[in-house]
Order: sequence, then structure tokens, then C-alpha cells
Amino acid sequence: MNIGATLVRKGVITPDQLKELGVASGARVDRLVIDKGWADEGQVLQTIAQELGMRFVDIKHEAIDRDLLMQFPTNAVFRHSLLPIGRNNGSVIVATSDPFNLEALEELSSVSGFHLEPVLARKLDVIEMIKDHLGVGGDTLNQLVAQRAADGVELLSEPLEQTGDLEDAAEAASVIKLVNELLVEALEMQASDVHIEPQENGLIIRFRVDGMLRVQPLPPSINQFQQAIVTRLKIMSRLNIAEKRLPQDGRIKLKIKGREIDVRVSIIPMLYGEGVVMRLLDKGRMVFNLKNVGMPPMVDLPFRQLITLPHGIVLVTGPTGSGKTSTLYSALHEIKDPSVKIITVEDPVEYQMPGISQIQVHSKIGLTFAAGLRSILRHDPDVILIGEIRDSETAEAAIQASLTGHLVFSTLHTNDAPSAFARLVDMGVEPYLVSSTVAGVLAQRLVRRLCKHCKVPVQVKPGMLPDDFPDPDCEFIYEPGSCRECRNTGYTGRQAIFELLLTDAEIGRLCIRRAAATEIRSYALTAGMVTLRESGLLRVADGTTTLEEVDRLAKRE
Repeated sequence: MNIGATLVRKGVITPDQLKELGVASGARVDRLVIDKGWADEGQVLQTIAQELGMRFVDIKHEAIDRDLLMQFPTNAVFRHSLLPIGRNNGSVIVATSDPFNLEALEELSSVSGFHLEPVLARKLDVIEMIKDHLGVGGDTLNQLVAQRAADGVELLSEPLEQTGDLEDAAEAASVIKLVNELLVEALEMQASDVHIEPQENGLIIRFRVDGMLRVQPLPPSINQFQQAIVTRLKIMSRLNIAEKRLPQDGRIKLKIKGREIDVRVSIIPMLYGEGVVMRLLDKGRMVFNLKNVGMPPMVDLPFRQLITLPHGIVLVTGPTGSGKTSTLYSALHEIKDPSVKIITVEDPVEYQMPGISQIQVHSKIGLTFAAGLRSILRHDPDVILIGEIRDSETAEAAIQASLTGHLVFSTLHTNDAPSAFARLVDMGVEPYLVSSTVAGVLAQRLVRRLCKHCKVPVQVKPGMLPDDFPDPDCEFIYEPGSCRECRNTGYTGRQAIFELLLTDAEIGRLCIRRAAATEIRSYALTAGMVTLRESGLLRVADGTTTLEEVDRLAKRE
């Protein structure tokens, strides 16, 4: 079959495009067409299927016969990306993305004893369905099980563990490969965290994607290698592999497919073993720019004015994982200039920014936020970023830095912007100092963004919209759909919603007389502050997110 001629005849590519591909040798025309983006994989495969008299299937919507799949050797399934789907007149239907790889089909037929009927499907769909049904790292686990069975010895009681034995097990090539596969899979799913959780009945691994935890399918055999996996992660993090009674924190620096990845590792002893949580920081995906933060105009302009003040404190508040640090980094990037000296004190330094002096906190040796901040003031800075105000000592140091003519950025854990004033007073800072130094507070949350490929418009019916919806005449809102682009979740990525409170004379007076956060909030609303919920509902009105997402993160008061 002349693939290029077929694609031209079917109108998938033009003769000129085929001629352009003629200079490339050693690569298949269909793959080059897909790589260049001239046609998507589905279109190319459908054309080839028609020419070869084969079927093209969307296996995302196919019912996979799991019992049949378990009769095939997983190493061949994983190695060749061939997925048995079901039976048809004595043959087994097998999904493949490469109809010309006859050797792989013959090998699978030979080792399984089945007659195969190949059908075409997108490569990523085949790989994803194999992982869904056989588990991440299933092939590697089978090799490990086979190696263990080949020893011919099964221990009925656990031996006294020696450090050398632990290290040998964790450094086995297959265990290293299994841990690497977990990390690569997490990155491909754009997960922010990986949770490895020992349970009474075995190991559970969950990825946090777009703020939501998802359980990953795993083969039951992974339970045999729970300790080897944890030990391998300890070795990578330079932690004590023999210590199993105390929590440990470490850090791994990786390069995966050319991308630099920083992994923060937390290990805590639990009832059925050690639990591991890894925070993945993909430096290649982070672009710090206020335009990318996505502030609406009523927040963007006053916030830009805040970050160019000569002195004062600018706070960003919200729970863990709400994007506070990214917003502050974007603000620093906006004001960064050779004429401005910017110093940060962070725990840990998550992203390295050229042109900015960054200090890593080391509490064990006395380099705390407060101690670092006192030293910074002798370093002639113009702008200071404090990773987090978490105690009265740091709060007092931030106040003093502001009073001596510095612009201070920091984060605080409060539910909304007005609560920040009461929180600082509760820390022991004098109210008059809070009112005279805090210039503004930005509260934020991250709502999941609807997938633009499959979101579904829904006509608004009476009673569908809440009473506080900003556009009562809205005719359509959107709900999540399901497609391969979003892995059938209906959402891709997240979008920040904001609440910005600027300190004026009245808020200063309220703060000095120790007014409650509710009283400050009431005044701020009369002064025109847009709340987190209002900001979220505006995102619903413009089709960015859903009512359910806003209700989840910013409930009506």
C-alpha cells in the first residue's frame, strides 16, 4: 500500500504536502502527517482502514471483555500496544494503531493461541485503555512477580530487615522502572500530587489532577512491592531508608523527557505502612505572567497599582493549592527590573527566577522566615517576598519591613480577604500597625475550567440560576461533557477567581477598633468589593466553569 498516494487521493493531504515529505527519509508518511499537524490521527487511521478493508473503532466507548484480556500475556500487550477488546465468530478483536506491524500481531497470536482480527484505534486511546484495565506499570510488575517466583522460595514470615537488603530490593532495575513509570504517568496526566497510600487490603495510588484526587488502576501484584517502592523513593530523596517510625521530608530533582521536574516528598508512618505524598513542580509548564493569571478588569487594574506602591504590605490569601505563590511570582515578574532589588524568603523555593535573589528557609539551623527577613533588611532591598506569614514573629518582621520603606508581598491562610486583618491582629500585631501597613488583600481560589472541546450548552430554565447570579437575563450556561481531550472528565486545567480588598480610611478605622471580619466585609461590599462567589459566577456566565464548581469552592453566605 502506498500510504502517501492514498492520503492524497482521499483528500487528507495535498500533493504539495506529499512532495514536501519526500525529503524526509526513514519515517512513515502517515506518522509524519500526524506529527506535522496536517491531519489528526483519527482521520489518518480511518482513511487507512477504508483502504485496507478494516474497521476503525473509538475504543473509549467499547466494552472491554476483561476476562478475555486476562488470558493474554501482559508483557506482549504493553510492549506492542495491542488491546484485545472482545470476540467475533471465533476470533479475538484486537485494537492497534499500526496495521502494518504484522510481527507484533503474529507474536500475540502465537503466545495466546487465539486467531486475531485487528481493528484500528488511536494510539493514545489504546495505551490509556491498557493502563485502565491492567494498571500503571502492569508489565513491569509482572516481570517482578516472575523474578520472585523463579527463586522458588516463599517466606511465610517477614525477616528482620537490614538496610542492605532494603536497598538491594529498591535498587532492582524493575523497581526503578516501576517508580519511573508512576512519575511519568503523573506528569502526562498533569497531576500536581501523587498519593501512595497503604491500606489494609493493599496499596492505593491517587493522582491529584485539577485539584481533584483520582484513583489510579493498579494490578493487585503491586502490593508485594509496597516497601520496595517506598524505599526507592527514600533513596531518590536522600532520606534514611531504615527509619520507619518518624515522618521524613525530602526532595527529588528529575529530568523527564527533557523537562526539569522538582518533586517534594513527604513520608509519614501510618497504620499499614508508610504513606507517601509527592508534590510535582513542572518548571517547564510554569509561565509567570499577570496576563496568564486571568484577572478580570475590575481586579487587574487595582492589583497592578498595588504592586507598584513604594511601600506597604500586599497579601494573597487562600487555602493550600489555590495558586497564591503563582500569583505572587507573576506580580514579581511584572515589576522585575534591573533598577529594583527583589529578595524572597521561601520554604521551599519552588521556582527559580532569574534576576531575583531567593533565600531557602532552614528552620533546623535557625534560618526562619523572621530571621531571614531581619537579615534581608541589611541587604538593601526594594521589594521583599515572604513565602508565608505563619506566626507573630514573622508578622512583626513584615510590618517593620513595610514601615522602613519596603514593599512586602506575602501569603496568609484565611477564607476571604476581610479576614486577613483580624488574622494579623490575632497574631499579636497592634491594630494601628495593621491598618497603616496593609495596602490590600487578594483572596483567590482555583475552579476547574470546562473542556472547550466537549462543554455542553444548557438553556436556562426558571429556578436554574441562583438569586445572586450577575446576569439574570442569561440564556445559556454550560455543563461538562466527555471527550478524549479531557480524559472524559469534562474539565481541563483550572482558572482563578478573585476577591480584592483595598485598604481605605474606613477599613483602617474598623481595624483599629478591632472590628470583626464580618463587619469589615459588610463595609467592603458597600464600597464595591467583588466577592469570590461573584467572581466565580461571572466565570459561569462567560462559559468558563460550572455552577457546581463555584458552589464547591465559594458557597453562598
